Amino acid sequence: MLDSTTHLLSLSGVSKRYGGVRALTGVNFACGRGSIHAVLGENGAGKSTLIKIISGVVQPDEGTIALEGRPIVFPTPQSANAAGVVCIFQELSLMPDLSVADNISIASPPKRFGLIDKRAQRRRAEQLLARVGCEDINPQSLVKNLPLSRRQMVEIAKALGRKPKLLILDEATSALTAADVQRVYGILHALRDEGLSLLYISHRMHEIEELADTCSVFRNGQHIETFPKGTRTDEQVVQMMIGREWRNVYPPKPVRNAPLPVELEVRDLGWEDRLAGISLRVGKGEIVGLGGLDGQGQRELLLAMFGVLRGVTGTIAVDGVAKTIHSPAHAKSPSVGLALIPEDRKTEGLCLPMGVADNISMAALDSMTRGLVVDRALESRKIDEMAKKLKIKFGKLSDAVATLSGGNQQKVVIAKWLLTGARVILLNDPTRGIDVGTKQEIYQLLRDLADAGTSILLYSTDYDELIGCCDRVLILYGGRVVRELEGGDITEANIVASSLNISLTEKAGAHA
Repeated sequence: MLDSTTHLLSLSGVSKRYGGVRALTGVNFACGRGSIHAVLGENGAGKSTLIKIISGVVQPDEGTIALEGRPIVFPTPQSANAAGVVCIFQELSLMPDLSVADNISIASPPKRFGLIDKRAQRRRAEQLLARVGCEDINPQSLVKNLPLSRRQMVEIAKALGRKPKLLILDEATSALTAADVQRVYGILHALRDEGLSLLYISHRMHEIEELADTCSVFRNGQHIETFPKGTRTDEQVVQMMIGREWRNVYPPKPVRNAPLPVELEVRDLGWEDRLAGISLRVGKGEIVGLGGLDGQGQRELLLAMFGVLRGVTGTIAVDGVAKTIHSPAHAKSPSVGLALIPEDRKTEGLCLPMGVADNISMAALDSMTRGLVVDRALESRKIDEMAKKLKIKFGKLSDAVATLSGGNQQKVVIAKWLLTGARVILLNDPTRGIDVGTKQEIYQLLRDLADAGTSILLYSTDYDELIGCCDRVLILYGGRVVRELEGGDITEANIVASSLNISLTEKAGAHA
């Protein structure tokens, strides 16, 4: 049992089941006052269930919660908010068709004469946006017109507007640009210094090193250990998280003595003012990375190639044959053979209310249809093969995919597109918000696919991922490819310098 009087929040003996799956088992956990407490663990370890219980989204089957030393029950998220417990989930809660100001004050808008005071609401939004270093965001802008990183900052401003005692952040920086990440670090440190308690869920070890005062590790629904930051090595922490010795994260790259035949070739690709004459090649069985600062055209390039954007200029050739790709349906057809793993699995990759099986087979139903009827036996066999190949953890195939952990949801997205038999796979930051164990599995899968002849174009905001996974890395700046890195030149220093469109010799000369 924990002494609830010495902590802002404490849980004692908390358990939660979802059908036959035990998400949490007898958890004792506490969060101190005026501290940043990191919660670590693989997807499926129980972190999401823990924060959903603390924030009133779900109710525990057993156990008690105390806030400021007093037992408390949160029947709804609204009751948790009223008590000062505010959560920023990885899946944003913003209403896309409302303005930024409307979203920030949606729970309790300022009123005058019984009506919403729009001027006061705008002033409040401006103040909160300024607090998170985003004075550049227009409070009157519709949320749907903002890039994902800006929406994430609006979500943080919205949460601060509720004046929390305990702020819970679930992968709060996973969609942010490097500049915004630094802003968030400063905000969180300032909030802690003001006496606010923060629970911080992240899979990025460097963030934990930067932010946390205390760390807790969860595995298989159990609280494994709590310790002060810096008292365990990264290897020890990862071993606690995955329950086994941590091996090398990235599989070895093959040694090639001859150039690979070209599978995908892009020539002079342009789109509006975002893409400016991009040309690139991906060999058969090669993994090519896209690097650079966020927002330099990487996402638009993948969307343009997959037929999502209109008005694209230039040419795309697959296996030496030029293709005019006019839609995603055409892109994924056997005649082209492209697949796109999107940036946001929740809104772009999955139909959350539908079952696991339906999501896996969705993109490949055409290939399993005989006349006008789907061959259910073939479909079932293919789904089982993919579930086993990707080691997807689920209760039943009919369970809604929304019930799966984030890592398993991402595996479902990948399985869906692998089932199409694509020759070229485009990936948009595929391990964002994924735990280290699942990342290892995805890295190995990508290398296995490449070794079997699949060509892969991978955009990642994680430099280590580009270094560890890719045979070559193309750096984009201002919608152009400004440098190609290969072999021993794929280093963090070269990626950073190229991302800033400078060379290391120029940088050194500037300080001479």
